[in-house]
Amino acid sequence: MQLQLASLNSGSNGNCYYIGNETEAVLIDAGLSCRETEKRLHQLGLDIQNIKAIFISHEHKDHISGVSVLSKKYQLPVYITKKTLNNCWPGIENHLVHPFVAEEKIFVGNLIITAFTKSHDANDPHSFIIHCAANCIGVFTDIGHACKNVIQYFRLCHAVFLESNYDEKMLDNGNYPIHLKRRITGGKGHLSNTQALELFCENKWAGLRLLILSHLSENNNSEKIVNELFTKHAGSTEIFVASRYSASRIFLINEKTGRIENVWMQQMRLF
Repeated sequence: MQLQLASLNSGSNGNCYYIGNETEAVLIDAGLSCRETEKRLHQLGLDIQNIKAIFISHEHKDHISGVSVLSKKYQLPVYITKKTLNNCWPGIENHLVHPFVAEEKIFVGNLIITAFTKSHDANDPHSFIIHCAANCIGVFTDIGHACKNVIQYFRLCHAVFLESNYDEKMLDNGNYPIHLKRRITGGKGHLSNTQALELFCENKWAGLRLLILSHLSENNNSEKIVNELFTKHAGSTEIFVASRYSASRIFLINEKTGRIENVWMQQMRLF
């Protein structure tokens, strides 16, 4: 059994990440419209019927804007904390709401999802790791700083979606107002390229095969900057930069070896 993962979109205009095996999958966040989510899954050759649940990290619009329609249309359970639910009212049907708490193991078929708390300017923000067989995938975005929880779980992962939000010089020299710059760089904002690189270099292990840099700022970062910065330090880890405009290709993780394989044929359907 192989593990499939892909970024459907990553950025302040919408976040949605797909992790699954051949028969069951989950979405981490649902920041795209239902129609756009369906479109991108189809482009990648992924069956939406395999999705068995949606997990919500926090209440910001770019993480929940599509959840009500998507969950209702496909009757998907939505795992969300009570505090997050109470502070956003996303319109999820009551019978589809499944509250979760940090460190609780949630079983979705052969997938095991564990949430943990992080530092971000939301009411009850969480990140997630997903286990399937011997492999572990992390989704670590919207992080103000690399707290001990982030470091602890990062060290377990064979593949990680890791926020690399902004280039410090671009932000400093840009036209954002001071209060927004302080919000981004504060301990409950976002990880800079430098902070993300430090987390990666200090905590990667031999089993970390894939790093997907995520949630890049449209105005204060670029894929070129991030790719060049991390490639220099990649070692045996494959580096990929997720887009805010399109889905990534699918990555496969071999259940036994942890080897990462790129799926190119599905991606050809985009052209």
